[in-house]
Amino acid sequence: MATVTADLDPFVHPALFYRGTHEYLQATLPFIRGGLTAGEPVAVAVPERNLRLLRTQLGEAASEVHLVDMTKAGRNPGRIIPGVLRAFADRHADRRVRIIGEPIWPGRSVTEYPACVQHEALINLAFPGRAVTILCPYDVEGLDPEIVKDAEMTHPVVIDSAGLRLSDAYAPERVIHDHNRPLPDPRDAATLSFGDSALMHLRDFVAGHASDAGLSGERLEDLRLIASELAANSLDHGGGHGVLRIWAENGQVVMDVSDAGHITDPLAGRRPVDPRQRGSRGLLVTNLLSDLVRVHTGEGGTTVRVYFTI
Repeated sequence: MATVTADLDPFVHPALFYRGTHEYLQATLPFIRGGLTAGEPVAVAVPERNLRLLRTQLGEAASEVHLVDMTKAGRNPGRIIPGVLRAFADRHADRRVRIIGEPIWPGRSVTEYPACVQHEALINLAFPGRAVTILCPYDVEGLDPEIVKDAEMTHPVVIDSAGLRLSDAYAPERVIHDHNRPLPDPRDAATLSFGDSALMHLRDFVAGHASDAGLSGERLEDLRLIASELAANSLDHGGGHGVLRIWAENGQVVMDVSDAGHITDPLAGRRPVDPRQRGSRGLLVTNLLSDLVRVHTGEGGTTVRVYFTI
């Protein structure tokens, strides 16, 4: 199976369609070793099973690779660009870097998937002009065929058992648009409308309902912080008021904030921010701390929904 180099384009984003362990290793190991030989920093962010496999096959060379369990670091797909990909690439901004990123694996839920495919599309907007190669493996035996079709839309280049080819279906902006769908209403949610004077009450409201549902400790404080940040965004950019809802669902605490604002920047909340830079960091904080973030935005308003596993 062919691998990818980046001699012509400063940014390269291929999808790897693999069947079984042999094809996976046949593509990923030369990619990793080629980067190490060329003196390029290499990161591997894949599910734990594949991480163990690559660590074993690399032997001593594994110590030269930045290894990340994507099921933890990338559980929320909105965290991957700022917290995994940009975090690594920015540390080595003076050199080309190689990254294997596997954000979609068998077992991802239907609730998570829209955020996953949007993430893959947004990578193409986050790295233009950067000397970065991001190889994204897809287990075509374990994934739904529709997911594989979507991968052809989010990656300009595809690698499979036949070799390397350009994707005729490549259309990342369409993917971003098509998965910006209204979120289903909860069956039973506690609701709070808020304005300038309600932020302290809002934090207590969230903490009380989340605690009753079983959330505690640091995670409870994270949710309080996110509620405050999203509400502040609504006050600053969403018409000066908003509506917060919170409920329990499938072993998770779910909270969303809706307002009249419209997020026009598709990478909002996915760029690392210099702590010395002034301005809102609410969406970035939300992505970094939540187990999942879903967003629906348009001229009629925006809803940001967060999920915390109990």
